[in-house]
Amino acid sequence: MTLYQPFLDYGIDYLKSRLDVSDYPIPAGFDRKNAMTGKGDKQVEVLTTSHGFQSPKLRQIRAAHVQGGGSLQVLNFVIFPHLNYDLPFFGADLVTLPGGHLIAIDMQPLFSGEPAYQERYSTPILPMFHEYQAHLPWGGDFPEEARAFFSPAFLWTRPQETEAVETHVFGAFKDYLKAYLNFVDRAEPITDPQRLEEIKQAQLRYVRYRSEKDPARGMLKRFYGEEWTEEYIHGFLFDLERKLPAPAHSEVV
Repeated sequence: MTLYQPFLDYGIDYLKSRLDVSDYPIPAGFDRKNAMTGKGDKQVEVLTTSHGFQSPKLRQIRAAHVQGGGSLQVLNFVIFPHLNYDLPFFGADLVTLPGGHLIAIDMQPLFSGEPAYQERYSTPILPMFHEYQAHLPWGGDFPEEARAFFSPAFLWTRPQETEAVETHVFGAFKDYLKAYLNFVDRAEPITDPQRLEEIKQAQLRYVRYRSEKDPARGMLKRFYGEEWTEEYIHGFLFDLERKLPAPAHSEVV
């Protein structure tokens, strides 16, 4: 079993135990993709599998799992709410490369500059964040332009030991996901037209930033080619723009 398979299995099973989920459509050619990398006796197969679900309040629950031997393991597990809820995104980026582990887990805010929003969605989970930060030290600087997309409870760490991933990181993944689904349980639909437009624009800002800056792009292009990679990013991983209805155009007479 690979390092992040237990995370993926737990996440899917837990979501199914808490939510009324159905399958989210995965475009043809993206549910499973493999390639060979390396040379000679160092050649390994890289397998990428995709998983997608949806629920009445969550537009897309999706995971991308890359397995390429002991020094290449990636799980990207993200939840996008429907556009009539002001819920944050759930995001877990779990990455193991030859240089070590990179872990990012957060409930990423729609409105990072609104104190009331932060009070509702970030403040309640800060004790949990501090509990894990004691075992998982801060991972260092990240781009200034990315700061608006993370909450004060952003767990960003580079653990040295794989055991820390299997224990503390796994515990954080479970607890953040549980806390997120507690928020989902309590979420009420938004009806104010102005706020609905603000939510849509905030979600679009997020998916545009993530799709443009996706750190996995180079790796995926190397394994599967540019065409497949760009369609995977825009057609599945961050597909909101594709899913929005086309704007109506008035006919010119």
